[in-house]
Amino acid sequence: MAQAATVATTEDAQFIAALVARAHAAQAQIEDYNQEQVNELIKAMVWSCAQPGVAEMLAQHTVDETQLGDYNGKFLKISVKTRAALMDILPDRSVGVIEEDTERNIIKIAKPMGVIGALSPSTNPEATPVIKAINAVKGRNAIIVAPHPRAKITNKKVIDLMRAALKKMGAPEDLVIGIDTPSLGTTNELMKQCDFILATGGPAMVKAAYSSGTPALGVGAGNAVITVDETADLIEAAEKIRISKTLDLAASCSADNAVIAVAAIHDQLLEKLIAQGGYVIQPGDYDKIAAVLWEDGHLNPKAVVQKPQVLCKMAGVDIPDDRLFIIVPETGVGPEHPYSGEKMSVIMAFYKVEDIDEAVALTNEIQAYQGMGHSCGIYSYSDENILKLGMGTKTSRVMVNQPQAASNSGNLWNGMRQTFSLGCGTWGGNSTNENINWKHLVNITWISKPLATPKTLPTDQDLFGDVIEILK
Repeated sequence: MAQAATVATTEDAQFIAALVARAHAAQAQIEDYNQEQVNELIKAMVWSCAQPGVAEMLAQHTVDETQLGDYNGKFLKISVKTRAALMDILPDRSVGVIEEDTERNIIKIAKPMGVIGALSPSTNPEATPVIKAINAVKGRNAIIVAPHPRAKITNKKVIDLMRAALKKMGAPEDLVIGIDTPSLGTTNELMKQCDFILATGGPAMVKAAYSSGTPALGVGAGNAVITVDETADLIEAAEKIRISKTLDLAASCSADNAVIAVAAIHDQLLEKLIAQGGYVIQPGDYDKIAAVLWEDGHLNPKAVVQKPQVLCKMAGVDIPDDRLFIIVPETGVGPEHPYSGEKMSVIMAFYKVEDIDEAVALTNEIQAYQGMGHSCGIYSYSDENILKLGMGTKTSRVMVNQPQAASNSGNLWNGMRQTFSLGCGTWGGNSTNENINWKHLVNITWISKPLATPKTLPTDQDLFGDVIEILK
């Protein structure tokens, strides 16, 4: 990270300063927009990218440029996820008075932060800029997007579409700006010069955001762990695990990296996962695939987010053409058991435990190695077991009987906020556990009026109770 901080040149600083000045000027022009005007802008921004014909073009271009994921996954993100994210925030009040607490006699007023500096990853470059941009503009901010170099043309296409839409709506197009030729220098300068950083990317970049001196929200590393207990519908569980594991070829940090099966249903679940397209590796394949997937302890960019046949060919491993994902039986956790960590690939580690208590303990052990605070899932119809997992794990999200990758960032079948930025709390080195949205991109002014009837302190006996006697 020390090296990254010294990469920026005088030219980088001047270039970013010019962009930030343009963004500030644009933001000032919409600072007095009303709620209806703001909502019309974000509708136009989503439609510009998600409309029929355009969404297909962006999906195909993203796959062609990044060589990551697949067309169907990209299309769902740009066509469906962006619509769902828009639908999620449209009803929200983000201008002026957004809340009145009559009990405490407090009024809350939302105000823009200014210019949001947004980092966009190579794994979700088609929809991330759209979702971050509409959340920024919902709060009457401007946004500058720094893409991963592997997705810079995709980012430019998406940004240009939103800029053209803003112009047609009579708003300044510089509300949304992209860095066309990204570098560590320009990205570091953006993080220094913007008013707030919204970082989605690798752990190094997120750490850089938090170390920049600019207020920031970043995300922790993913490594979703899924438990299947004895009450689960195994057909449902296997199907939804397959959906989650294969969505966009596991580009999401929320894909099922490890599945923990309770012993009573372990063998049956494995059979059903195989029926869903899973392939159980041979004992000798463990090290061959690992040698390709990781280089010097880090994921190999050339091996992640690929079809299983591509990955296996690189490793010299045979796999049938009809297999959709790879199952690696695993017994341990940590560096000596690399599959216990995040894989960013259609590979899941598969564990056996005796009961839900052991599943909770193993989940914590796995995520203490990688992915602490991000998310877990459970397939169960036992409220007791579901609550045990939620109470016992250090996690920000627990998805119940839902495909993890498609659910914890929000979907039509649950009430989670729609986003691609998932806070992991202090467990993951973040300042929030929430699904990050426009509410994290505004400043709030609190107006406090006197209470009609002032509060009164209770007697010491009522306030302290038995503590008084215990401490005598």
